[in-house]
Amino acid sequence: MTKPNILIIMVDQLNGTLFPDGPAPWLHAPNLKALAARSTRFKNAYTASPLCAPGRAAFMSGQLPSATGVYDNAAEFASSIPTYAHHLRRAGYQTCLSGKMHFVGPDQLHGFEERLTTDIYPADFGWTPDYRKPGERIDWWYHNMGSVTGAGVAETSNQMEYDDEVAFNATRKLYDLSRGGDDRPWCLTVSFTHPHDPYVARRKYWDLYNDCAHLTPQVPAIPYKDQDSHSKRIFDANDWRSFDISDDDIRRSRQAYFANISYLDDKIGDLLQTLKDTRQEAIILFVSDHGDMLGERGLWFKMSFYEGSSRVPMMISAPQMPAGLIETPVSNIDVCPTLCDLAGVSMDEVMPWTTGMSVVPLANGIPRTEPVAMEYAAEASYAPMVSLRSGPWKLNLCALDADQLFHLEQDPHEHTNLAADPAHQDTLKTLKDLAAARWDLAAFDADVRKSQARRWVVYEALRQGGYYPWDYQPLRLASEQYMRNHMDLNQLEESKRFPRGE
Repeated sequence: MTKPNILIIMVDQLNGTLFPDGPAPWLHAPNLKALAARSTRFKNAYTASPLCAPGRAAFMSGQLPSATGVYDNAAEFASSIPTYAHHLRRAGYQTCLSGKMHFVGPDQLHGFEERLTTDIYPADFGWTPDYRKPGERIDWWYHNMGSVTGAGVAETSNQMEYDDEVAFNATRKLYDLSRGGDDRPWCLTVSFTHPHDPYVARRKYWDLYNDCAHLTPQVPAIPYKDQDSHSKRIFDANDWRSFDISDDDIRRSRQAYFANISYLDDKIGDLLQTLKDTRQEAIILFVSDHGDMLGERGLWFKMSFYEGSSRVPMMISAPQMPAGLIETPVSNIDVCPTLCDLAGVSMDEVMPWTTGMSVVPLANGIPRTEPVAMEYAAEASYAPMVSLRSGPWKLNLCALDADQLFHLEQDPHEHTNLAADPAHQDTLKTLKDLAAARWDLAAFDADVRKSQARRWVVYEALRQGGYYPWDYQPLRLASEQYMRNHMDLNQLEESKRFPRGE
């Protein structure tokens, strides 16, 4: 039986509440809407951790940060942890990455046979938080509110330059795959950095939202003194006191963010059209690593278990999965076992240590009751935070904070913490018992502190004297490109043409 090709399209920091059933109707995203129409759509999909590197390592491996050790944006992803790229490659797939995956450490492939671009972020330990210094801001890399006050129009930026390169290389790879030079099935991961801040967009996309009715957050800013304790830490980490955020700043930031969804939609449309033009069929997965609060409650970016930060879009177009909406909560750690399930690849050898579950049975009507778990142990935290989403309930726990319990069907904006409500103590106890069975928070905290302390020593040592960065250097074998004198021109022209003979 021929194994299916797989195209994974990943985006960065895309708020899942904007995808209640595919893209919200008011978003200018025709290509994503067309993909949604033929996909299984997951209304309540969550990140494993609302930050780039931990969320992506979890997505690739099917394991939570407490298992991978990727606690933050400067924690090494161990080469010994199998990813979907390893599983598929072992089963005979070509595996290729174009774009971002925020790998930290000397292994910059993690099962990918080929990588077409470098990453947009550094691969070393320089972004390591430090629980030994609560309240410390590391100014040169911590988020600040300049992304909001600086929102606006630009025709190019660091991130646009990157995503333009990602799209170009991915499209070129699809053309190359169509030529049939390698008869193995393929898995191509295309990972963009938009709509991640800074909130800067090209004019053609910005103007699509000049009259948008969604430029104001649904939940107004909550005064700092009334915020929950973790949100206060996020405000402090983002250096909010150094910025005066106006209503116009908020509107412009949201307009640029929505514009960049449309920018991505064009890129995705080009990929899907190339797939069609080259007569290739593939399973298609669309997902984000985490969300963005977009000014709701006064919060921006991620680092929170609130819905805007932790909920992500996820859609899968595959013959084994009927098109339609699934409301049962799922996680992007389910991606690895799902891809293997769709490809007919066994994960039995590592399933005892894999938290994710295939969503193929769920898409075909088999109920699922396993709660979705999330973890956070990076900047703006001084002890690990954990969360469970079970049915309509979300429980957030941290040794430093009051418990939070929300009923998301009745309270989608998470206004009312029910943890102290006498009417909900049975639910609170049930979920806390599930959390206690899953996590030893004191041991988790000790592991994070050990990891951070080690990495600070290593980073400071490696920046003394000669510096040999781990950043991925894309291979460019120029002597094997186009026409060279060790090639036969007639054979070259024939082999590089698709379709042939038309």
